[in-house]
Amino acid sequence: MGSITFNHVFKQYKGESRPAVNDFHLSIEEGEFLVLVGPSGCGKSTTLRMLAGLEEISDGELYIDDKFVNYVSPKDRDIAMVFQNYALYPNLTVYENIALGLKLRKTAKYDIELRVNRVAKILEISHLLDRKPSQLSGGQKQRVALGRAIAREPQVFLMDEPLSNLDAKLRAQTRAEIIKLQSDLKRTMVYVTHDQVEAMTMGTRIVVMKDGVIQQVAPPRQLYDEPSNLFVAGFIGSPQMNFVNGTVTLEEGSYFFSNKRMKLLIPRRYDDQFKRMDRSVRNVVLGVRPEHVILKAEEADDEERGFVSSSVQMTEVTGADSYVYVNVGESKIIARTDPGITYRKDDKPAIGFNMAKIHFFDENTGASLAIGGDEG
Repeated sequence: MGSITFNHVFKQYKGESRPAVNDFHLSIEEGEFLVLVGPSGCGKSTTLRMLAGLEEISDGELYIDDKFVNYVSPKDRDIAMVFQNYALYPNLTVYENIALGLKLRKTAKYDIELRVNRVAKILEISHLLDRKPSQLSGGQKQRVALGRAIAREPQVFLMDEPLSNLDAKLRAQTRAEIIKLQSDLKRTMVYVTHDQVEAMTMGTRIVVMKDGVIQQVAPPRQLYDEPSNLFVAGFIGSPQMNFVNGTVTLEEGSYFFSNKRMKLLIPRRYDDQFKRMDRSVRNVVLGVRPEHVILKAEEADDEERGFVSSSVQMTEVTGADSYVYVNVGESKIIARTDPGITYRKDDKPAIGFNMAKIHFFDENTGASLAIGGDEG
C-alpha cells in the first residue's frame, strides 16, 4: 500500500500565463522515499498539495494505490502531511497535539494512548508530553509535528520543507531521524525541499523541477554523475559544476574542445555523438565539477597539453577541503584542493581537468551530450 501515480498532471492558476505544474508524469513505488527539489516557485510544493488534496488538479489524473483520487477529500486519502511551520495548536499539550487526529477519527481512547506513547518513545519526546508548544524548542516542535503524522499510521507521508526553520546542526540531526523513521516504518514518503544537499542525502530518488516542469528523475548518485541538462548540472552539487563555453572541432580524426584560452583533446567516448553533428563546428558548454579540476602550483608550460595558466581570485577553506576560485580568461572556475597547499590571490597556477570526468552540453538547448561507452 502507498503507491502513487501522477498521470500528466497540470495545475493552472487563474490569471497566470503558464501552469504552476506542467505535465507532471511520474510513478512512486510503495515504500519509496522520493524528494522533490528545485528553486522557489518551481512547482514542488504545489505538486505536494495536489497529492494531499489541498489544491485542485487542473488536468490529468492522480492515483493512490490505483484508486483515482482527483476528487477525493484530503481526510479520505490516508495521507499525513508535515508542514514547514509545524502547525501545532498552542493551547494543546504535546500529547493532545499528537492525539488530535486520532480523536477526530474517533479512535478508541486506549488505542490513542498506545499510539501516542509509542510515537513519543520513537521520537524521544516522552518527557515533553505535558508541555505546551510555547515551551518547546524548534527541534522539539518539529518532532511533535512528525509524531502527529506518524500516530495516524498513514500509507503516505508528505513533508513540505519541514526542516527549513531549524539551525544547521538540528537540520542534520533531524534529517538523520527522518531517514531512520522512513526506513523503520517502510511507508511511502514524498519530501519537498529547495536544499539540494538535503535532497541528495535523503531521497532514494530525486525529482528536479524548474518552472513547473520535471527536469530529471534519478537516484542521487546518478543525478550527480549524469545530469541531463545544464540546469540539473548547475543545481545539484555544492559548489556547483563549473561551466566553460567553447567549440568542438574535428582535427586529424580527433575531436577537440577549444576557446580563446584552452584546447583540450576530447575523450573517445564522445566520438559517436559528435560524428552525428550536422556541422563541422559546434558551440558547446564544457562542465566539470570542482573535485575534477586539477591545479599545479607552477605556471603552465606552453607545451604541456591540457593545462593553461590561471589567476587565483580567492581561497575558501572549509576544514577538510579547500576551494580555490580562479579565472581563466573570462571563465571563472572553482577547484577543490588539498587544504595543505596554500594559494594566494594573484598566484598563477596551471589548471587542467580530469578529462574522464567532463560533461558536454548543447549551448542552445542545454541538453547533455553524454552517451554510453568506454572512457578514453
